Amino acid sequence: MFSQRYETSSRSFSKGHKVSRSSSSFSKDSGITKKRHESRHRRPATASNLSSSVVTLIVGAEQRLFAAHENILSSSPFFDNALRNLYTDPSAKRISLPDEEPEIFSSVLEYMYKGDYYPRLVHNKRRDSWELESISDDDDKRAAESTVYHRGVDGDLLKDTVIYCAAERYGLDELKKLALRKQGLQSGIQCSTILASARYAYANTPDSDSKLRAHYLALIIRSRSTFKRSGTMQLEMFNGGTPLFFDLFVALCNHVDDISSTQ
Repeated sequence: MFSQRYETSSRSFSKGHKVSRSSSSFSKDSGITKKRHESRHRRPATASNLSSSVVTLIVGAEQRLFAAHENILSSSPFFDNALRNLYTDPSAKRISLPDEEPEIFSSVLEYMYKGDYYPRLVHNKRRDSWELESISDDDDKRAAESTVYHRGVDGDLLKDTVIYCAAERYGLDELKKLALRKQGLQSGIQCSTILASARYAYANTPDSDSKLRAHYLALIIRSRSTFKRSGTMQLEMFNGGTPLFFDLFVALCNHVDDISSTQ
């Protein structure tokens, strides 16, 4: 049942929330771990990749201009197809992306050139774990905030989730893995942002792609005590209408079954 106590939605989850056995309700490859992994990310661009023609990309409602080399863009099936067939202006080599967020596209382009996007994923040898690089400068901190404003939902979303969905559109599977791993390292995110980002993930990934969805289900279950004290989940369920809540119900049932079987 819903908690009768209705409080502000500004509550957030933190590193203090322990991982429950609910993760066993999902497939083995859906979980998020901070342990060392074999890096399979895209290699940085070489001189040979930078000798091709330059393409202009017009991004977002404000028509921000980006430039990228054809060889770099061709690593994406989406852009490879656009370069061959769908130029907005073939003579000028321009591609228009009116629905994309410039901040997100900037990170995608950075990944395509450098194999990672800011803040980078670095290996902590002492702990034998992967972490986000430390940021000292205040301007860099603002640039590396974990959330991004998205006009499509009129609010903030987890940046790594939006990058994951962009990578899905552009056919960049390794970027999806990287964004998912980075998202698993985030903490201190408001409940309302988690739920808005979960809705966005469901709306922008196919049903066959369960990894990002499973991440959110596990996250909500791990943070259930915080969500229970927050009015955010109650409002979200009253508004309803997304497959998120049926999946969450199934995941919670699996979680209860896991506990019962251990007992």
